[in-house]
Amino acid sequence: MSTASFGRLGHLLRWLGLTLVVLLVLQLLVLLGSWNWGEEGYRQLLMDRLVTQSPMALVGLLLMLFGSRLDHPAAGRTPLRWLVAVLSILLALAMLVAVPVSISGDRALSDQADQQLEARKAQLAAARSQMDNPQVIDQLIAQAEQAGQIPATATAEQKQQAAKAFMERQLQQADDQLQQQQRARDLTVNQRRYGGTGTAVVLAIGFVLAALVALL
Repeated sequence: MSTASFGRLGHLLRWLGLTLVVLLVLQLLVLLGSWNWGEEGYRQLLMDRLVTQSPMALVGLLLMLFGSRLDHPAAGRTPLRWLVAVLSILLALAMLVAVPVSISGDRALSDQADQQLEARKAQLAAARSQMDNPQVIDQLIAQAEQAGQIPATATAEQKQQAAKAFMERQLQQADDQLQQQQRARDLTVNQRRYGGTGTAVVLAIGFVLAALVALL
């Protein structure tokens, strides 16, 4: 490949990398325009947007470095490389801020989900205790007879067995829903923990390395 071709490729890489960085800035400006750091939901949304879009910016910074190396392989710290270093340091600091904010959000989400699960468990336990309540059984029998679900010729024992079987099915469905909710809670918490907090830590390391490469 000729020197001119390398020059065109380097120029293209620089602009492509800068475009990716600008895209991150535009994504953040949408949220920064309605600044409300005191609200937990806003902090989580801002940090989530920052973490999910920062890999694009990291690729952009690396493309800018590659383009600079192609154009000036033996050059020292050019203005472009200083720009990459400064942006990398700023984004690394942003990732360090995102880590505790993400951890705080994970804890709040986990606590909220746990409270909901405990409330559902208490409701399920209260409903299960009603299986031994004669008044509840008689009420279910009366409703089932009106709906034609229990034949009028059935004995009292058969009616009670049918009512208890109906309650058992309802409780089993509620228990299955509770298990599904618990699995969804675990999946959501783990996704935020590893996909959010873990990603922020890895990106912080990546931006630090990009800054070091730009300054070497």
